[in-house]
Amino acid sequence: MATDRLTAGGLEERSRPRPLQDVRVLDVSRVVAGPFAGRLLADLGADVVKIEPPAGDATRAYGQVKAGLSGSFSQQNVGKRNICVDLKAPGGVDLVLRLAASADLMLENFRPGVLDRLGLGWKTLSAVNPKLILLSLTGFGQTGPDAGRRAYAPVIHAETGLVARQAAFDARPPSDPMPSIADTNASLHGVVAALAALHLRHATGRGQHIDVSMAEAMLATDDYSHHALDEFGILRVGGDVWQAPGGALLTAGLFSNVWGMLRDAQVVDEPGGADADSPEATRRRMAAVQTWMASFADRASLIEALESAGVAWADVCEPMEVFNSRWARARRAWAEVDDRNGGVRRIVQTPYRFSDADSGVRGRVSHRGEDNAHVLRDWLGLDSREVQQLIAGGVLQTDGRGAAAGDSD
Repeated sequence: MATDRLTAGGLEERSRPRPLQDVRVLDVSRVVAGPFAGRLLADLGADVVKIEPPAGDATRAYGQVKAGLSGSFSQQNVGKRNICVDLKAPGGVDLVLRLAASADLMLENFRPGVLDRLGLGWKTLSAVNPKLILLSLTGFGQTGPDAGRRAYAPVIHAETGLVARQAAFDARPPSDPMPSIADTNASLHGVVAALAALHLRHATGRGQHIDVSMAEAMLATDDYSHHALDEFGILRVGGDVWQAPGGALLTAGLFSNVWGMLRDAQVVDEPGGADADSPEATRRRMAAVQTWMASFADRASLIEALESAGVAWADVCEPMEVFNSRWARARRAWAEVDDRNGGVRRIVQTPYRFSDADSGVRGRVSHRGEDNAHVLRDWLGLDSREVQQLIAGGVLQTDGRGAAAGDSD
């Protein structure tokens, strides 16, 4: 069985290898798209160092705050080490360039041109480290007429058709979905591209600048995109929600297929009075299914009948119920980490499971600047005196929580 230990820098190490345990990642991103990509790489074993500005990441205020750490920040940044660098202070940009020279991969999600203005553009980065891979996640890409637009997930949801299509499906006014789907889609595609670039570097010895746009990531991940390209209209292949004993229940797939399975199982009868392919026939069939479901005395009997007919079904769970569900408990869909206040905090787990390697949440969530000394010692070989000089010059900062920023022992 794997054993755990906590290193001085706060990272949990295990006896089995992690796939990316020799990879160094410099994460200068913020909010969701970049930080989530960094979180995935950290869960796969990479040493991910988050560089945070003195003002802090905006997500430090999102969700429940415990010991100065919010739920949102914790979810996207657990397992990373954190240094706080003021890029406006003399020497701040130089310090980041030194770290980039020691990194394999760098993550950023600023608008195009911001890194150039800071003195951290691709030409400068590749000059100090020709093997560096820079992953840039933006709303509309590095080029094109909309490259410079401010683009958060809701903007991309609206402009890639998700908001309008969902409104049409639900026959309701348009509204933005709660999850930041555009952000996480871009993160996942970005990680795939970064891993491909790391693989290619073994052959070429050269780094890459990877340009991933949230908008294109949404279209590439949207299994309805072919309807728009073919100008075919909309065919809903999702699920239908029914009122059932014990609460709402969803059946998955085209309703015509669900109807066919129930009819073939001889649990529903074809309602007459309308052409079989007409909207009126569909309405009557749906009414017949609803009546059939409501006829059961209990939920268990209904589920048994659905299973016998081959219909895929789901409980419509409240968000607070999900992590207490049977499957989530069996799969350990969460991890417990130090809440930095004498207790533990639950963090959603990475879904990757390897037969002979480890992955998943490791270590703690760092306070701003908490790992200044450990990171600069490990990556750059700086001693306590040199770290203290950077602190005195205003380059390194901390929020005063956790380990002392200048303690490198």
